[in-house]
Amino acid sequence: MGKSLLIVESPAKARTLQKYLGREFTVKASVGHIRDLPVKTLGVDIDDDFAPQYVTIKGKAKVISDLKAAAKGADQIFLAPDPDREGEAIAFHIAESLKSLKKPIHRVLFHELTKKAVLAALEKAGEVDRHLFEAQQARRVLDRLVGYQISPLLWDKVRRGLSAGRVQSVAVRMICEREQEIERFVPEEYWSIQTSLAGPTPPPFMAMLEKVAGKKLDNRKEKIADQAAAEKLVAELQQARLTVAGVEKKQKKRQPSPPFITSTMQMDANRKLRFSAKKTMTLAQRLYEGIDLGQEGPVGLITYMRTDSTRINDEALEQARDYIQTTHGPDYLPAKPVRYKTGKAAQDAHEAVRPTDVNLTPERLAKLLDKDMLALYTLIWKRFVACQMAPALYDQTSIRVTAGPHELKATGSIMRFPGFMTLYVEAEEDTPETGSKQGGDDALLPDLKEGQILELKEITPKQHFTQPPPRYTEATLVKALEENGVGRPSTYAAIISTIQEKEYVQLAQRKFTPTDLGKVVNELLVAHFPKVIDADFTATLEKELDEIETGKIAWVKVLRDFYGPFKENLEQAKEEMKSVKHSAVPTGLSCPLCQGELLIKWGKNGEFLACEKYPECKHTQDFTRDEEGKIQPLERESPEESGEICEKCGKPMVYKQGRFGRFLACSGYPACKNVKAISTGVPCPVAECEGEIVQKVSKRGKVFYSCNRYPACTFALWDKPVARPCPICGSPYLLEKGGKKGTRLVCPDKTCRYAEKSEEEE
Repeated sequence: MGKSLLIVESPAKARTLQKYLGREFTVKASVGHIRDLPVKTLGVDIDDDFAPQYVTIKGKAKVISDLKAAAKGADQIFLAPDPDREGEAIAFHIAESLKSLKKPIHRVLFHELTKKAVLAALEKAGEVDRHLFEAQQARRVLDRLVGYQISPLLWDKVRRGLSAGRVQSVAVRMICEREQEIERFVPEEYWSIQTSLAGPTPPPFMAMLEKVAGKKLDNRKEKIADQAAAEKLVAELQQARLTVAGVEKKQKKRQPSPPFITSTMQMDANRKLRFSAKKTMTLAQRLYEGIDLGQEGPVGLITYMRTDSTRINDEALEQARDYIQTTHGPDYLPAKPVRYKTGKAAQDAHEAVRPTDVNLTPERLAKLLDKDMLALYTLIWKRFVACQMAPALYDQTSIRVTAGPHELKATGSIMRFPGFMTLYVEAEEDTPETGSKQGGDDALLPDLKEGQILELKEITPKQHFTQPPPRYTEATLVKALEENGVGRPSTYAAIISTIQEKEYVQLAQRKFTPTDLGKVVNELLVAHFPKVIDADFTATLEKELDEIETGKIAWVKVLRDFYGPFKENLEQAKEEMKSVKHSAVPTGLSCPLCQGELLIKWGKNGEFLACEKYPECKHTQDFTRDEEGKIQPLERESPEESGEICEKCGKPMVYKQGRFGRFLACSGYPACKNVKAISTGVPCPVAECEGEIVQKVSKRGKVFYSCNRYPACTFALWDKPVARPCPICGSPYLLEKGGKKGTRLVCPDKTCRYAEKSEEEE
């Protein structure tokens, strides 16, 4: 058999596969897409049935040349990018680039990177799926039409650099609308009444007032409205005869959660591990592509991580059952394998996210994986094994107590058999606090019988207020996107990252809030493109993409149906969308410098107050709004003095924050506009250079240190230099190095190796 060429996306996956396949295969990586739509132009010929105008991605010409060179020496070519739409598009473009060589080209799908699975997949190699590629192409063109035609409008009306997206804008809208719900929410008072009761047999127990005059309390329609109503009920309960009206005992089962799909993996990793969706997917990609296990070499530890299916193959089920039988015993093993139903909207192209080998336990891998990778692998491994374990069994007892026309209730449960819960329990859903629970599920209750009289030991009324809907966390936003059909498993992490990078939303205390910029952009898009950023419309488009994938509908038809109404909205918006950047809303407040009127204006950081007499008066001021929406100007903070004196006018130099970090500015601004970088006090070490090292910030926001004589001198460092000589080699400065054990000072000369211990090490 001649030599074969196998092409994958990532170098890490290539190394894993090369280990499995040996000398009969040459394994190369395309490092993602090789062709795409152009960056600086629309790249879609609208008049020619939306024909995409693909170009070679910058830097990928050499990759294509290398792939062609490798293909010339091969008898056949296997294309193995990831088994999804994006992977199919990569495979399609590689096939197009290599078809002139007239070599047999096959498409192979690796759902897990174990040697057995890889060899089996090669045996089943087929052709590039044209329909799957066209589904990706339709999505790419749709996103380009929306993004490249709405975004310039936002540049013109709000500020440059903004973007709109077919899916990202829906996510921003969801966060904005949730914030509006919170702002409109009016808390309502309600009260709960808890009692301590004692019967003929111990122990005493707690019971909550559940029904008032036969009507069940729900804290909204039927509720104890205020303190007077609560005190009236307390008085009635104190005088009432308390009688056991019924005792109900049930054995209940709690079933394990299904194995992970992409969304549930992101949700649980966020709730349990505090991982962002992006971090979860990055770690999962590494686990899928292969980890070096020493003598075993690289091994893919989990199945493909972009999936919406809970399906598990028979071999993996049997392996899990064998493990449970051996490790936990027969009581923990159900009579038959547990199979889970996949949702109606799922594509079901891949299995659930699971370990490739259950016997590779987290304990076995503890020394081979870094902390975060081990944490995610443990979560995936436990969830999978637990999904095949027996349900938990517990006895639940509820006691109903009559008190005149009212009724109290106590509940308690006793775990009889933990089942799957010995290994794994799904994280709790994020919900707002709604006051006291009606009973305590873990309470120990006495053995009582119907008709027995109880003694009231204590009664406690407690005030509560209804809570607004909670802000989205990453976990609940992923869940909402999934439930609304917005995006796909492969896109949730990218959506969440994009809306933060564009500064439309911010994440504080693990909860999303829209920024002023996000609110303004959302308001404009909702006003002029209500259908484009409607969750239902977006979900419908996702279904149509699925139909393209299965060959039920032509991709061009989907584009035609979308573009007609969209073009009309676009033309109307160009004429009617208001310009926020040029708006000025009167406030009725006076400028503290010149008594002119303060106006609300829009800047790159949102709304601010500015004097109407600009440019004669340059006064600006931040503000907030009170509960009634009235403007509340904020007092300016005094700038921090640096201890340096301005060499131009003699006034103190102060620290200020600019686009690229902190800098020194004269406190006499605007009369004196002297500014300079913050000095480290370290002379430039370059021979014959008389400059000094100053702190700077790169365009990407990263602090670095360089000579103040740039560009005449290009000396630069990432680590902060400290004006202390090395006691061993005499270097005129040391470098601050951060690490897990704190900050240390080290010599910049790597041959010296001098390093001072951090405080923690000492």
